[in-house]
Parts: sequence; structure tokens; C-alpha cells
Amino acid sequence: MNDRAPAPGGLELIESLVNTLSVDTGADALDTEDGRAAFGLTETEVPAARELREALRAACLAHAGHSSPGRRAADLDRILTGAPLRVTVDDAGTAALRPAADPASLLSRVAAAIAEATADGTWLRLKACEAEDCLWAYYDRSPAGRSRWCSMAVCGSRAKMRAYRARRGG
Repeated sequence: MNDRAPAPGGLELIESLVNTLSVDTGADALDTEDGRAAFGLTETEVPAARELREALRAACLAHAGHSSPGRRAADLDRILTGAPLRVTVDDAGTAALRPAADPASLLSRVAAAIAEATADGTWLRLKACEAEDCLWAYYDRSPAGRSRWCSMAVCGSRAKMRAYRARRGG
């Protein structure tokens, strides 16, 4: 659905995870072997990944000023308590949060990406499309940070046409 460039840095992982579910068709990439492999998941890890995905979607909707049906952005806080991270310091003295284990779990990679994006001010620009039949995650690159749809050509046009028809009474 999304015709935008991928989100920067670690936010691309989060955007990709949220977008594994097509809300309008119900197709879930985590149901496929390739979809699971893209995130390093086993079949037994899929339920937790789905819970993480929907908590991330709720946070992305909150960034866009909307609520998620059946979820709260604060659910992400509860889920992330299980993400083992550690502080690393490089030769230049720059500190960063990184997953504590190698290979890192999806939860730890997401937590590290959120920490990095919060530090560089990009976390709040990862949003979810306000179209209820879409809810696709996208990175808002608009100057004012007020983008509403993943695609102006698709979701934006549909919303504007619905509003036009409502105003015209048909």
C-alpha cells in the first residue's frame, strides 16, 4: 500500500514488522516461512511477535493522534520490559543501547531501535495510516510532521472522496 521510502535506521525494522499484516485483506506475512525468516522468528515465537506488532501499531497510531481498537500505546511499555539491552561505548566515547544477547531477539532489536529513534528525534515520525482499512506504518517526512495517510494517491484520495461525498449528501 505504501509508496513511501522506508523509515530511516532501526525504524525500518519496526515499520516492516507492523506492515506484516495487511489489515484490509487479513494476510499476515508471519504465517509464512519467508515472513518469519525475515525477522528471525520460529513458529513458536509468532504469537509474541504479533502482540509486539500490534502494540507498535498502537504507538504509531498514537503518534498520528489516533487510538487503536483494542490496544493502547502503553501496551508497548509492558512488552518492552522483557527486552534485554546493554549500554555500549565506542572508541569515540559515544554511548548507545544495544541488544544484550547475540543473536539478538526481535524484541531486543525493536527496543534498541526505539531507543535510537527516540534519541535522534525520529520515533514520533513513525506513524500509522489513519484509514481504518489500512493502518499501514510509514515514516512521516513532511516538513510539519502532520502527514495522515501512508499514500496520498490511495488512502488520502479515498478519504477525500468520502468527505466530498458526505458533504454533497451522497
